[in-house]
Amino acid sequence: MQNYKIDINVDLGEGIGNESQLMPYISSCNIACGGHAGDSETMRSVVRLAKKHDVKIGAHPSFPDKENFGRVAMKMPSVVLYKSIKKQIRDLLNILKEEHARLHHIKPHGALYNVATVNEKTAKIIVEAIKSIAIPVKLYVPYKSVIADVAIKNNIAIIYEAFADRNYNDDLTLVSRDKSNALICGDVTLVNHVYRMISTGKVRAVNDSEIAIKADTFCVHGDNTEAVNLVKTLRKNLEAKGVKIM
Repeated sequence: MQNYKIDINVDLGEGIGNESQLMPYISSCNIACGGHAGDSETMRSVVRLAKKHDVKIGAHPSFPDKENFGRVAMKMPSVVLYKSIKKQIRDLLNILKEEHARLHHIKPHGALYNVATVNEKTAKIIVEAIKSIAIPVKLYVPYKSVIADVAIKNNIAIIYEAFADRNYNDDLTLVSRDKSNALICGDVTLVNHVYRMISTGKVRAVNDSEIAIKADTFCVHGDNTEAVNLVKTLRKNLEAKGVKIM
């Protein structure tokens, strides 16, 4: 049996309240730090849970847009976006310092993540904000994305990410949430979707074509109503197939 090793990450601190249920089954978390959700109280709470369960901690900065949960692309001056991203990361770093915890990675949220996948200007703003904190962190990015290329050129370590609960188009973009087939909800479908990517290095797109993909971390969205059950089932089934979660 092939020995595969992967990370399972979930976006937390977004007001759903399922953090304590999810933590035992994940290996890293992305903490909302005030852009689309979250405040000092929620950040501190999730940090403490992550420490308790030995879960790697990441910052989850977003366009500053709580009204739309960070899922609408915003047109804003580069310097304003840079300052916002930097502040969000810094706010979490301050809490991590107080809680004697370490920042492992950064993963942009929602529309910011999607725009940086294809837009070099936005990707560069995120990378510059990361460079400004002057500590070694990893950046979770999609395979074959613009932000991955920009990060590599700037000597920022990257970890390729794929989505366990989202369907893909044949250009490796995610199916829009406006479409009925955007989310993967069934247990069996989700496990097969992820294991195919792990074992074959390919993802089955919605048009049934199989596209090459690389991923070392797989995300389940914490605001998915089935998140707890999906993560629990995913971990149990992957481990039964010989996949180590770490």
